[in-house]
Amino acid sequence: MKTETLEGNTMTATLDAERTELISMLAEARAALTGAVEGLSDEQLAQQPTVSSLCLGGLVKHVAAMEKSWMRFVVEGLPADLFALPDGVTWADVEAGVAHEVPQWAIDHAADFRMNPGDTLAGILEHYEQIAADTEKIVAGLTDLSVTRPLPDAPWNAPGEVRSLRWALMHIVAETFQHAGHADILREAIDGRTAT
Repeated sequence: MKTETLEGNTMTATLDAERTELISMLAEARAALTGAVEGLSDEQLAQQPTVSSLCLGGLVKHVAAMEKSWMRFVVEGLPADLFALPDGVTWADVEAGVAHEVPQWAIDHAADFRMNPGDTLAGILEHYEQIAADTEKIVAGLTDLSVTRPLPDAPWNAPGEVRSLRWALMHIVAETFQHAGHADILREAIDGRTAT
C-alpha cells in the first residue's frame, strides 16, 4: 500500500505487481543514468569526449524530456500533428539537412541534447527527479495498462499505429537503460570512471 499526500489530500493507491515492477525497473534505469554524472562539474557535464556532439548533461536532459513526452502520451495521448512540417518542407529535406525551415519540434529535440547557458548538474537532476515523481504518481493511478492511444503522424510510425500504455512504460525503461549505457561510455572518456 502506498500513501501519498497531494496538495493537502491523502491519496491511497494499491499498486499491482506489474506496475510495481515497472516503477522499480525505471528507478533502476534512472539510477544507472544519474550514476554516470555523479561528482562531475558543470563543465565536465558539457564536455563532448567522443567524436559525436553528445554530452552527459544533454543526455540526461534528453532522457527526462523523452520520459515526460511518453507520460503525456499515457495521460492524454499526443497530437496527431506533433511532428508537422512547415509548408514546402518534406521529410526528405529534414533528413538530408536541407530544409529551408527547420520545424520547431526538431529544434527543441536538438536542444534537449545540449548543455545550454545556465544549465547545471543540480538543475538538470532536480528537473529529472520531478519528472520521475510525476511518472510514479501517474503510474500509480493507472487502472488498465492495455489501453491504447494513437501515435502521431510521422514516417517512423505506420499510419493509424497505436501503442498501449504498457508499451509506453516499457519503452521509457528500455530507452533509459540504453542511454545509461551511452552515459557510461561518455563518463569513462571524461575521467575513466563508469557508473556500473
